[in-house]
Amino acid sequence: MSGSDSTGGSAESGIGDGAGAGPGEGVGVLPQQAREIADGYAVDGAALDLGALLWDGACLPAAQIRIPLAMLNRHGLVAGATGTGKTKTLQLIAEQLSADGVPVFLADIKGDVSGIAAPGAPGGKVAERAGQVGQQWEAKGFPCEFYALGGIGPGIPLRATVTDFGPVLLSKVLQLNRTQEQSLGLIFHYADAKGLELVDLKDLRAVVAFLVSDTGKPELKGIGGLSTATAGVILRSLTAFEQQGAGDFFGEPEFETAEFLRQAPDGRGLVSVLELAAVQDKPQLFSTFLMWLLADLFHDLPEVGDIERPKLVFFFDEAHLLFNGASKAFLDSITQTVRLIRSKGVGIFFVTQTPRDVPGEVLAQLGNRVQHALRAFTPDDAKALRATVKTFPKSSAYDLEELLTGLGIGEAVITVLSEKGAPTPVAATRLRSPQSLMGPLGAVELDASVKGSSLYGSYAQPVDRESAYEKLTAEHEAEQRAAAEAAGRPAKEPSKRSGHPEDDDSLVEQVVGSGVFRSLARSVGTQLGREISRSLFGTARRRG
Repeated sequence: MSGSDSTGGSAESGIGDGAGAGPGEGVGVLPQQAREIADGYAVDGAALDLGALLWDGACLPAAQIRIPLAMLNRHGLVAGATGTGKTKTLQLIAEQLSADGVPVFLADIKGDVSGIAAPGAPGGKVAERAGQVGQQWEAKGFPCEFYALGGIGPGIPLRATVTDFGPVLLSKVLQLNRTQEQSLGLIFHYADAKGLELVDLKDLRAVVAFLVSDTGKPELKGIGGLSTATAGVILRSLTAFEQQGAGDFFGEPEFETAEFLRQAPDGRGLVSVLELAAVQDKPQLFSTFLMWLLADLFHDLPEVGDIERPKLVFFFDEAHLLFNGASKAFLDSITQTVRLIRSKGVGIFFVTQTPRDVPGEVLAQLGNRVQHALRAFTPDDAKALRATVKTFPKSSAYDLEELLTGLGIGEAVITVLSEKGAPTPVAATRLRSPQSLMGPLGAVELDASVKGSSLYGSYAQPVDRESAYEKLTAEHEAEQRAAAEAAGRPAKEPSKRSGHPEDDDSLVEQVVGSGVFRSLARSVGTQLGREISRSLFGTARRRG
């Protein structure tokens, strides 16, 4: 099969390059099957225009393929092989959502989505594509906020406290097994009950180090089921994790996910772009952090039922990273979050290469599908292709296996939910061109946008307030001074510890000292712990 450029498909694919189709063609002159497909995408209310129907070697601009705006909270999947146009599809959908006043969250893993903030560049290919699909193309930029995990890379820093991140998600990034995950949950429960705030990783290391010490071992009996060996494994995993530079992602000020729900002053939805290019080498971390953002939204948002337009549409790029190696508890929590967050007005689109990357229970809840081309070079590819075909409604109009391997760049097989909530007929579609810049925003422009944001002053600088680690250190040093004074020796100067992993030996020495930890836990009390309610993922926010 021959290839195709960014403006059209291959003639050998049975899809054609659209050269014989023009804007004057009407639905009334379509063949019967094509007309039935086009009728399935007729929408009375607000809708997003995805592109034009491909039929029998021609692109039919009068047969527009649309998705009702009210169905965007029924979730979706954008899939396809590398280089088939998934990123541009995200950009196209995000632009139209923003224009309709719906906020959008996008994860920018490669650094090429930031151009959505700037008007696109007109050109021959853009004009040709617009003519083929019946698009009135106009260069436009859209209101954006740019974020970065822990401030690594360009963007407003996103941080979470360890307590609020929770044990299930943290177990995923630490790559703990099921037993260790359950044990970490017990450690969080212990800290909650004692009112010890786990703001950053050194706070959690302090608690775990105490529990593996001779002084702390009796506390394990009160927790139940947590062995010294398992606690030691968790402590070592935490230390290694911090040595990889992950400590920057945890701390304060913690990001308020409600910031994603804002509109620009002109009423357009704000596009929140999380720049992840600088942390591409930490896929477990950034994919799990994305899940924390969703879990936090789920935890905070009220029930709204079915509404005319979503409060937020959340695009979860590289979704396979979220599910790889996930525990049953983690997968169960994802499934339930996806199932329930719809009624809170949030739509989720998973973005990956094939539907097989998404567990069946999650896939079954994704009512809107945009499937770009798949390749069938190997037996595994062929198996994935057949499995993909089975996820679509049956179609008498297309041979889907042949169609999916013949799609050109910027073309896709689409089925969505109609206004009545029923699946639309499968439609081969040539997609519209984004109106914003199809490439990265310049570094100077990106930096100016970040520092000019009204949120920058609130989140730019980390805050290291007193929490479990500092309280432990202060109590221990006070005890040392008292003991030294009683013995007539000079008291040691208070230490100024950085809390980095290299301080781990001194940390263990601190918590192993006489009953200082028990004394501290009693003095803190448990009122704060009683105010913690953990959600499906064990995430939490201390309110009040």
